[in-house]
Amino acid sequence: MKDALVLREAVREDVSTILGLICELASFEKLSHQVVATEEILLKTLFGERPVAEVLIAEVAGEAVGFALYFYSFSTFLGRPGIYLEDLYVKPPFRKKGIGKRFLHELARRAVERECGRVEWAVLDWNRSAIGFYESLGARPMSDWITYRLTGDELERVAQEDAFTENGE
Repeated sequence: MKDALVLREAVREDVSTILGLICELASFEKLSHQVVATEEILLKTLFGERPVAEVLIAEVAGEAVGFALYFYSFSTFLGRPGIYLEDLYVKPPFRKKGIGKRFLHELARRAVERECGRVEWAVLDWNRSAIGFYESLGARPMSDWITYRLTGDELERVAQEDAFTENGE
């Protein structure tokens, strides 16, 4: 890469850039129909009174070329926090130039510095390029775990107090 790569913390003024990168990622993953994030939502959740995630932005010659969005989890078995990498995205012309590796290096550095026990993430099973990259770093799939998710109507239903019978089911 001719121009130097800069990895930096996102700031409030980056919210439109972050949303743009999220939309590009969603398009790549064929999940654009699931994006409901807005600049207003991101301002509140990433830069508001109680931020729930952090974002690193990769820039080349002042252009945002990728992002990593992560938050802290907790392992009861380890008794320590962990970093959960929600999304890592690099624009196609900038892939295979070490940017993804720099993101993961920085997250690993932060995890060690902050006494985290692990860094975790998920990858779509069809994304062979990403899987190969992650495995080249020494990451291993957690094939004995199944990820579950509640969203939308199901989340609302479960949140309702009267959604369950008296026997706890």
